[in-house]
Amino acid sequence: MPELPEIEALATFLRERAVGRSVVRADVAAISAVKTFDPPLSALGGALVTGASRYGKFLDLELDGLHLVTHLSRAGWLQWRDSLPPAPPRPGGKGPIAFRLHLAPEFPEGPVSGFDLTEAGTQKRLAVYLVRDPLEVPGITRLGPDALSVSRGELGTLLAGQSAQLKRALTNQSVLAGIGNAYSDEILHTAKLSPFKNSTKLSDDELGRLHEAIGAVLTDAVARSVGQKAATLKSEKRSGLRVHARTGLPCPVCGDTVREVSFADRNFQYCPTCQTEGRELADRRLSKLIK
Repeated sequence: MPELPEIEALATFLRERAVGRSVVRADVAAISAVKTFDPPLSALGGALVTGASRYGKFLDLELDGLHLVTHLSRAGWLQWRDSLPPAPPRPGGKGPIAFRLHLAPEFPEGPVSGFDLTEAGTQKRLAVYLVRDPLEVPGITRLGPDALSVSRGELGTLLAGQSAQLKRALTNQSVLAGIGNAYSDEILHTAKLSPFKNSTKLSDDELGRLHEAIGAVLTDAVARSVGQKAATLKSEKRSGLRVHARTGLPCPVCGDTVREVSFADRNFQYCPTCQTEGRELADRRLSKLIK
């Protein structure tokens, strides 16, 4: 799932590639991906791209007073195309393309370029909104403070009101915007905290370590991601991970074996030595969990 660093990098990429260019047209291949009808997508025709920004894990392309907002969900991605075919993708097709935006050539006689929004897998959750104000997008109105701007005091107040496991609290977008499954694993490993620790029971030292880890992990990931081409962002993300998706490999800090906890539709990773005083966490949803 693309998280804050990747969405920040995609916004930067679009500011470099798309700003100053006008929209030729928008094609919809997956009708279910488009969540709004007013204004219609036809309003994009001729609109000038004026900016690109981010709200948590939402990507916002600004066009002459309109906002094309995308949430890539778990399996979505943005694929830039230096040359787009004139024929639109087939609506309802079995391919991964959900939406395509054509942009006018950068120079006379140049090719029409732009991007595809694609989604792999069978769970189609990618969402596209065309709105006049980003706050018209329900998911944006529910966002908590941005993870890169939250203060230590704000973080403590937010977590104290949750009474949830730290892993769950960190990935709750209404609590803190931008952190998903991968970077929450990395943050908790850096902070040396158990994913199952109750968010209301952090000591002052633990809160300080967590706040510092959030800033350090996300800032480093943004620095590595910004400047990358959209096509290389996924591999860049994987290359910087120390515990997430590294089950069975040695922890780069202590050498212990990275363990995994699996649930019905996802899993996460941690290091017992660094995070749980050497104890292995139960790997069943209904098991008694180690705090």
